[in-house]
Amino acid sequence: MTEEEARAWVERSFDVPRGTMDRLDAFAALIRAESQRQNLVSKASLDSLWLRHIADSAQLVRLAPSRAGSWVDLGSGAGFPGLIVALLHAGPVTMIEERRLRVDFLHRAAAVLGIEAEILPVKVERAPARRFDVISARAFAPLPRLLDLGTALSTGKSRWVLPKGRNAESELAALDPSWQGRFELHASVTDADARIIVADGVHRAKGRRT
Repeated sequence: MTEEEARAWVERSFDVPRGTMDRLDAFAALIRAESQRQNLVSKASLDSLWLRHIADSAQLVRLAPSRAGSWVDLGSGAGFPGLIVALLHAGPVTMIEERRLRVDFLHRAAAVLGIEAEILPVKVERAPARRFDVISARAFAPLPRLLDLGTALSTGKSRWVLPKGRNAESELAALDPSWQGRFELHASVTDADARIIVADGVHRAKGRRT
């Protein structure tokens, strides 16, 4: 998929109006400008933001069990996938990010995108005790750590949507068996070799920790 194809895929798949596409272009320009100040994304991906980050994040929206469910994104960083989810998902979106410069950027980017999203400037483990329908995290932490951190924000019905790239299968295979639930691997539309871990009913089985 080329950069142009990735942009067209987002527009077509989510029926994105022209004005919103223009705001996404402005968001991409903001990332490139801000990258002179802080390392938001890898320098190698600055010329392929639509493919590597925007479309890669947008595809996660299609994996939510409901269009209106609440969504929390752990360690949102530059806003992937949190900001893109907030733009395309009908339900409320919360982003958790502890780094001050990233938090400042998220607020400015949300304004450019014309979206309302809750941004919590805290460590994930210190976030207020609440429950969400969907939990996501991208390039934030290894799978066991993600599950540990996100458990306090989940219910037995929460869906976990975790893009893990080319390491997804190996991370899932290495997961401690005390973690129970329905874990599936979904193909990525932006990288034929990448996978997204989608999990339901995640919980830690008693008496099986190692």
